[in-house]
Amino acid sequence: MTSQQQSVTLTPQVGSHQTAMLQQPQQQLNQQDFDPVHRFKMLIPQLKESLQNVMNIASQNFAHNTAIDNGVAERAEKPLSQRKSNDATVQRFDKSLEEFYALCDQVELCLRLAHECLTQSIDSAKHSPNLVPTATKPDTVQTESLSYSQYLSMIKSQISCAKDIHNALLECSKKITGKSQQQGIL
Repeated sequence: MTSQQQSVTLTPQVGSHQTAMLQQPQQQLNQQDFDPVHRFKMLIPQLKESLQNVMNIASQNFAHNTAIDNGVAERAEKPLSQRKSNDATVQRFDKSLEEFYALCDQVELCLRLAHECLTQSIDSAKHSPNLVPTATKPDTVQTESLSYSQYLSMIKSQISCAKDIHNALLECSKKITGKSQQQGIL
């Protein structure tokens, strides 16, 4: 190969490596968007700012209303056009409070989702504490890991337990509907 051909064949590899490098941070950002703890951490500064905004607007509105009550700012004597411009300077407390509550709701959802993820993780560790080695990484076999046959027997026992629960629930529902039909006849 000539040096020109070598540089041409190397260029696509470098380009694919660069696109892979560009996609990696983007994938990390997407994963962080779905991480409730990361989302919570990002919402806290916004929540603080929103709370400060609510407090500032409330204090401005109190000061404005106090001035009106004390007769310093005569609303009734001013023409309508001047009143509207003066009222425009007093910001809407309800809108800023609504923004604060919306952020609080988002924080609550993030915390509930994080709690649910933690609960599922704990349940998963409790019901399947040992890992099964994968075929792609046989060198990472741990002493605590299950063999595939042990894993299959554990899954079969879990399936039979789920079937037993399902059958018990079906039986109970049949008994309940049977009693309600008999009471309807009497």
